[in-house]
This record gives sequence, C-alpha cells and structure tokens, in this order.
Amino acid sequence: MAAITPKAENHRELDLLDSRYVDVESLPWEKTRFDGIEMKTLLQDQESGLHTTLVRMAPGSFLPDHEHVEIEQTFVLEGSLVDEQGEATTGNYVWRPAGSRHLAHSPGGALLLAFFLKPNRFFDLSD
Repeated sequence: MAAITPKAENHRELDLLDSRYVDVESLPWEKTRFDGIEMKTLLQDQESGLHTTLVRMAPGSFLPDHEHVEIEQTFVLEGSLVDEQGEATTGNYVWRPAGSRHLAHSPGGALLLAFFLKPNRFFDLSD
C-alpha cells in the first residue's frame, strides 16, 4: 500500500486493509522550508501525490508564489488564511482549481487542514 501516515508508530503492525486511526496529538510538528510554517502529515501517497496535512502558520508567515498542480482544499480550524482574492477565516473553507497560482499569508496565525492531490509547484526555487 502506498498511502501512509509517516510518523504514526501504531500503524506498523496493521494489516493491509485495517483502518488507520491517527493520534494527531502524538505526531511531531515538522518544520517546512518556510519561516513560521510547520506541518503534521496525516496521510501521504508518494505514488499519486495525495497529501493531507495539518498546517500551523505563525502570525505574519507566508507561502511564496506557488501553483496548485491539482485541486487544493483548505479548511481553517483557527485564524485566517489570506491571498489577493480573499480571506478564509475560522470555520470556513476554500478550494483552488488546478493551475491556480497565488501567494498566501496569515496575518494573525492559523491552524489549517489541507488536502492536496499533487504537491504544489513553488516559483521561489530555481526549477
């Protein structure tokens, strides 16, 4: 099976078709290459690119210019996520079509549940 929760110690002995209950509290926050942004990987499938993450953004943190290669979905658990088209606040949801491109930031900080079908393409790197 390609789909896993990488840091879930309790999944090691499960059979192929067992449910994967994730103790989110026990997963470590992992730093990203973006200042003030950390994540917990809840589900990832390296083969397909599917990725579900809990994202924590410190106040004032931002994601540089990036493209959503496939549909991206974000549910705001706390705080807000802002881009040039609007703001998603606590309890609200935003999704972006494949091919959409933007910069995103969180003025006061945020806790987000994000779903990706493929990884984002960032333009701050030399590709």
